[in-house]
Amino acid sequence: MKAMVLSAPRELALGEVARPQVGPGQVLVRVTHTGVCGTDLKIFSGAIPVRYPRIMGHEMIGEVADSGDSDFKAGDRVIVDPELFCGACFHCRVGQTHLCPKGMLLGRDANGGFAEYLSAPAGQVFHLPKSIESRTAPLIQVLTTCLHSQRLVNIFPGESVVVLGLGVTGQLHVQLAKARGARVIGVTRSAAKRELAQTLGADMTFAGGEGAIEKVREVTEGRGPDMVIETTGVLSALSDAVTMVRFGGRILMFGIITATEGKLPFYQLYFKELALINGRVAKPEDYPNSIDLVERGAVRLAPLVSNILPLGELPAAMSMLGSDDGQRMKIILEHN
Repeated sequence: MKAMVLSAPRELALGEVARPQVGPGQVLVRVTHTGVCGTDLKIFSGAIPVRYPRIMGHEMIGEVADSGDSDFKAGDRVIVDPELFCGACFHCRVGQTHLCPKGMLLGRDANGGFAEYLSAPAGQVFHLPKSIESRTAPLIQVLTTCLHSQRLVNIFPGESVVVLGLGVTGQLHVQLAKARGARVIGVTRSAAKRELAQTLGADMTFAGGEGAIEKVREVTEGRGPDMVIETTGVLSALSDAVTMVRFGGRILMFGIITATEGKLPFYQLYFKELALINGRVAKPEDYPNSIDLVERGAVRLAPLVSNILPLGELPAAMSMLGSDDGQRMKIILEHN
């Protein structure tokens, strides 16, 4: 089969590789569309080490080519959960499969979706309704991570929620918080992304930077929002969240912060009695719920796709991700 093979950092080319075998309890999927993620860029650049050669890609949909011993049928449209787990360890037994110490990510620890075919455990393959467009469906994998994180916190109708950063995940958090009845405020420096957030349900938006904290306080009766969802992964933004949120408020740390040191207003964490919650990836049960949200129209994916490219243009997609374009959103690869 054809696949985009990473043979070393930044050495990516279309090649011929063996088609995956279907073992017991597995399904063979003919991949039709994949999303390109920042994690893929880090693997491509060598920032995340992998064993070579490696086929990247963890946001994939397709059609069942071989159902093996499962209840799927050939031709079924499906999405694949890329988070593999052992099923036997303590974390798996208590329902924390996403924290499995033996867990692997397809596209990083095993070959992923930038290929014609992919094999995956049948329990991590989910039916896709016909009403969900293939060119947007890979974004459901991203949505599951946002939904999983929001499930860790209580958002009550009428509460004020600020989303810091309005990239793809920020826009998904805006829609999820709105679906839970919150009054949603988006904050980013990008005027285009502020406008998009308002079309997707944000009640108001403000430009990031100096003055944003004061503006948010002004529209939250001077006390600050009930919750801040930080999606940028920048330590200074987390510091802003601590300062911005009300006394007794909650902060959802969704952005992946890789800094190993930095400054935070630690006394405010104590004095304001804040709750900091961190979400990591997703669990299989997040997929049916995410699919339902999209099918019902509670979450819109199409406005978040900015580029659609053929699979062979993956190197160009890597270059696009690596450039400083504040307007770009999700890149989707078509395999046909």
